[in-house]
Amino acid sequence: MKSELRFQLAVAVLAVAASMIAGYAVSQTAPQSLASPESFASISDTDARSAAMFTELGKVLTHPRCINCHPATDRPRQGDEGRLHQPPVTRGADGHGLPAMRCSICHKHANFEPGRMPGHPEWHLAPREMAWEGKTVAEICAQLKDPARNGGRKLEELIHHIGEDTLVGWAWAPGAGRSPVPGTQKQAGTLVEAWVKTGAACPAQ
Repeated sequence: MKSELRFQLAVAVLAVAASMIAGYAVSQTAPQSLASPESFASISDTDARSAAMFTELGKVLTHPRCINCHPATDRPRQGDEGRLHQPPVTRGADGHGLPAMRCSICHKHANFEPGRMPGHPEWHLAPREMAWEGKTVAEICAQLKDPARNGGRKLEELIHHIGEDTLVGWAWAPGAGRSPVPGTQKQAGTLVEAWVKTGAACPAQ
């Protein structure tokens, strides 16, 4: 029994090491910028301007840093290419993993750069109903407006969640080997606020 457990642990360690080596090869170019709400002022139609601002925000929401933790299944993804998490893990009842393989076993309170291990005190998957993987920007927009699929939040609460939540903020400082989402968290929060104040219109597609 003990030898079998040692073998399973060895396989898990090797899988983590292989995934880190692969992740380290990604580009470390400067993050893409985000347009400010003011840059959309020339769009006279309010709904069209609102939808255009959400499309800009979509650069963040559809980035691998966000999609990997908003998967369509119970398996998280990793890397800029969105490969399945190694070692194999699953969501669990609370999004923090199964009792035998909790997220916190490997993911600590901060990024561990020597091991290329991302971290945050609340590291976990988004709820199933908040899955974004495989969805268009328009579909994600409709989802964010639906309290049943956005974590029970009012639109105004999304401003804080995207613009100030520290787990969301990790996507702008993911550590070596992982590309950050575009712009800054403050810029993203400003876009969300402007989108909400202009009626929270969604793009057509």
